[in-house]
Amino acid sequence: MSLADFLVETGSRSKRLAGRSIGLPRLRAEALLPYAVPVAILILWEIAGATGLVADTVLPRPSAILATASQMLWSGELLTHLGVSALRALAGLAVGGGIGFLLGVANGTSRISETLTDSTLQMVRNIPHLALIPLVILWFGIGEGAKLFLVALGVFFPIYLNTLHGIRNVDGQLIEMGRAYGMTPRQLFLRIVLPGALPSIFVGLRYGLGIMWLTLIVAETLSASSGLGYMAMKAREFMVLDVVILSILLYALLGKLADSLTRALERRALKWSPAYANR
Repeated sequence: MSLADFLVETGSRSKRLAGRSIGLPRLRAEALLPYAVPVAILILWEIAGATGLVADTVLPRPSAILATASQMLWSGELLTHLGVSALRALAGLAVGGGIGFLLGVANGTSRISETLTDSTLQMVRNIPHLALIPLVILWFGIGEGAKLFLVALGVFFPIYLNTLHGIRNVDGQLIEMGRAYGMTPRQLFLRIVLPGALPSIFVGLRYGLGIMWLTLIVAETLSASSGLGYMAMKAREFMVLDVVILSILLYALLGKLADSLTRALERRALKWSPAYANR
C-alpha cells in the first residue's frame, strides 16, 4: 500500500469513528427525550411536597411512594398483586383479542359471515361494557370469571374493528396480481392480505391494551382478594394514600410497558414497509 492510499484509508476511518462518536450521544439523547416531561413532573411534585405547597395528606411525595414500594417489594406483597393483575390482563387479552381477530378475519374475507354477524356485533358494541357489571355478577358471580369476561369484552371490539378495517382496505390490485401468479387462497391471505392488514391490526391492539387496563381497574374492585385494584381499594379503606397513588402509577407503568412492547413488535413485523423502516 502506498503512502497516499494509507493516508486516505486512515482519514476515512477517522471520519467513521468520529461519526459514530457523534451519533451515539445523539441516539441516547433521542431515546431519553420522551421521558423528560415525566421526570420533570416528578421533580416538581417532590419539590412541591418538600416545600409544603402540597400537603402529604393530599398527595404524598414521590420519595414516600418509592419508599412504600420498596417495603412492599421486599415483603413480596407487591409482586403478588402485580402477577395476579398481569395474569388477568393477559388472559382477557388472549380470549377477547383472539376472538376479535378471528371474527375480523372471517367478516373481512367473507361477505356472508359479515352479513350474519356484523350488525349484531355493532349493536353490542354500542353498549358500554362496564355498564354490564350488574348483569355479569348475576351470570358469573364475583369470581375470576366475571373479571375475565369484562376484560375480554373490552379488548374484543378494538381488535375486531381494526382487523376488519385492515383486511377490507388491502389493495385489490395486489390480490388480483397474486391470483394471476397462481396463488392459492391460503397463500393470498398469508402473503398479501394479512401483511397488508397488519398496520391496522396493531392500531387495534394498542387501543385494546389501553381499554384492557382500564377495565381491569374496575373489574378488580368486584370483591377481589388480590391484584392492584384490590390493593388500591384496601388502602383507600384504611386511608393509606401512598399505596393508592402507587397502584395508579403501576397501572400507568404497565400500560406504557405493554404499549412499548407492542410498538417494538410492530416495528419488527412491519420492517418490510417503507413507513416503518426508519422507526
